[in-house]
Amino acid sequence: MTEGKGMSCEIVRVDPFDDEAFEAWYATYAAADAHGREELAATWTLAELRAQGQAVQEHQESAWWSGLLEGRTVVAGKLRLTHHDNRDLAMVEVFTEPAHRTHGHGSAMLAVLEEQARAAGRTRLLAECSYPIDAPQDGSGHPYADFLRHRGFTFGIGDVQRILDLPVPEDDLHALVDSAASSHASYTFRSFAGQIPEELLAEYAALCGALMTEAPTGDLVLESSHVDVDAFRAEQEVLERQGRTRYGTVAIADDGTLAGYTDIVASAHDRGRGYQWGTLVWSAHRGHRLGLALKARNLVSLQRERPDLGVVRTWNAEVNDHMVAVNDLLGFRPVERLGEFQKNPGAS
Repeated sequence: MTEGKGMSCEIVRVDPFDDEAFEAWYATYAAADAHGREELAATWTLAELRAQGQAVQEHQESAWWSGLLEGRTVVAGKLRLTHHDNRDLAMVEVFTEPAHRTHGHGSAMLAVLEEQARAAGRTRLLAECSYPIDAPQDGSGHPYADFLRHRGFTFGIGDVQRILDLPVPEDDLHALVDSAASSHASYTFRSFAGQIPEELLAEYAALCGALMTEAPTGDLVLESSHVDVDAFRAEQEVLERQGRTRYGTVAIADDGTLAGYTDIVASAHDRGRGYQWGTLVWSAHRGHRLGLALKARNLVSLQRERPDLGVVRTWNAEVNDHMVAVNDLLGFRPVERLGEFQKNPGAS
């Protein structure tokens, strides 16, 4: 049992194969994530989270926790650990039902997640939270950011959620492609939908693994994701079980190697919305406007494949001037901030 203001909250481990317990966890998570954010919340669907929770993945694991008050879930927690990289790091998430906030339940859940992380040998915690676009970059004064800050977390980097309304006129996208073409005449491009073509998989995995540190990280302490093609292939299988489809485009150098990539993922359970995942061009190939060409070409392909999508969401570090400029050209508009915070669990 954990102590808070008023009644105590019992925190228990949740089995993703226990439908009743997991659905109660999900209901609390979804209510908390969407509270006050309306259409800005990128809440995972129950089917997507259940598929993730039930998957056995050698390179990472997730643990799910519920805080029960008189048998009812009032706070949801999640702990994620990677095993091939960043092995001193634990990612923590806490979602308290709006009606039960300020009673100590979120603090109790965070303490349990921190204890579990420490038991797993993790010396650092990573957490994130969203706040309005007109808030300070570090979220000062907003209850979500202050919750973390008051519990020993420090601000690492600020991101901005941007939204692109679809469809973008195809002529406009072709004009952007043409405007950049003279800068990369020796490169070719290839788009695909669904599974990453096997002949691209190893290099694609390397690009995705580098994204964590090739993109701006601010004061966060991170290392590149370990490149394991088998693990990456297993992730693609989990995506399929989640009902998610990847729409990607790669840039190919004249020696046949991948110079860069971009991808957007859409879910069968989250109708009408696509999510821009990664975009990265290797440093040796930068300066050729490949980022713009990749993203514009990928949007052309996406819109032809998925005319049902009405919006694409993306998150960029606010200091990533190049990618922000590319997104501005494509028509993305800023709608919300997201702060990434870190903590040494041994800190007071």
